[in-house]
Amino acid sequence: MTKPTANDHTPPSHRWVDRYLEHILIEKGLSENSLASYSQDLSALLSFLASKSFRLEDLSDQTLFLYLTHLRAKGLKNRSLARHLSSLRGFFTFAMQEKWYKEDPGQFLENPKLPKKLPEFLTREEITRLLALPDTSTKLGMRDRVMLEMLYAAGLRVSELIRIKALDYDAQVGVLRVFGKGAKERLVPIHYTAQKVLNQYLESTRPEFKPVEDYLFLNRSGKGLTRQGVWKMIKKFASEAGIRRSISPHTFRHSFATHLLEGGADLRTVQVLLGHADISATEIYTHIQAGRLKSMHQQFHPRSGMRTESD
Repeated sequence: MTKPTANDHTPPSHRWVDRYLEHILIEKGLSENSLASYSQDLSALLSFLASKSFRLEDLSDQTLFLYLTHLRAKGLKNRSLARHLSSLRGFFTFAMQEKWYKEDPGQFLENPKLPKKLPEFLTREEITRLLALPDTSTKLGMRDRVMLEMLYAAGLRVSELIRIKALDYDAQVGVLRVFGKGAKERLVPIHYTAQKVLNQYLESTRPEFKPVEDYLFLNRSGKGLTRQGVWKMIKKFASEAGIRRSISPHTFRHSFATHLLEGGADLRTVQVLLGHADISATEIYTHIQAGRLKSMHQQFHPRSGMRTESD
């Protein structure tokens, strides 16, 4: 491990960390943002070890405990700390596979308890208002309408939306090929209304942008859109629709999952459609399922409307 001098602001490095970052970039296909986050977290650990004259090779659970105490003293909140620990665990898992350690230094790491935050979603009436706002007589309005439809019809992440290419849509069967986190591919069916406007956009509107790149959605220059561009578009229409709370592209994804569950879809189906690798990520929506089950129980159980005198 390189120990920086007093005037050296270069982040410390280590061959193990470099090997791990190379692994998650090439073999796992993580995005540059995710890679930068892992790199920053591991560099913070290396800096701490260097300040204490400790070696990564000799890392123990006691040293990690000191490190976590150090992070808390710096004011790291529970959510940031949980993300930080996730980076460390990923590295330790890889280190054990490479047999760099005899015992996993992170085996006793415990995540801080986080408050359960229910996902923000739009009502069906709000979705209807938003979808009606773009002026489809213009090429930008038509593009925006189709983007809103796709976010809601397929539950896309904004990063997935802007990376879709024209050939990723199979108009014959109404299925969209989506590349999610880690470049994992999934096929998502879209409903007839979304198919109709998407077909119209592809046939008549997209050529008007004089495409320079092969992305499905383009800016005025015929190139792919940015995340920020999609965010601004949604903020604009949310304001016009009179929606006062803050919403984002991800709000459409939450609305997609919420409305599917309200309509009777099971959690496993929603997991597949969202592209969640682990169903625990989909379980944030179980409050919706629980509410629907309670409503059905109250509606159909023969004794649900009865009250006793003791009540």
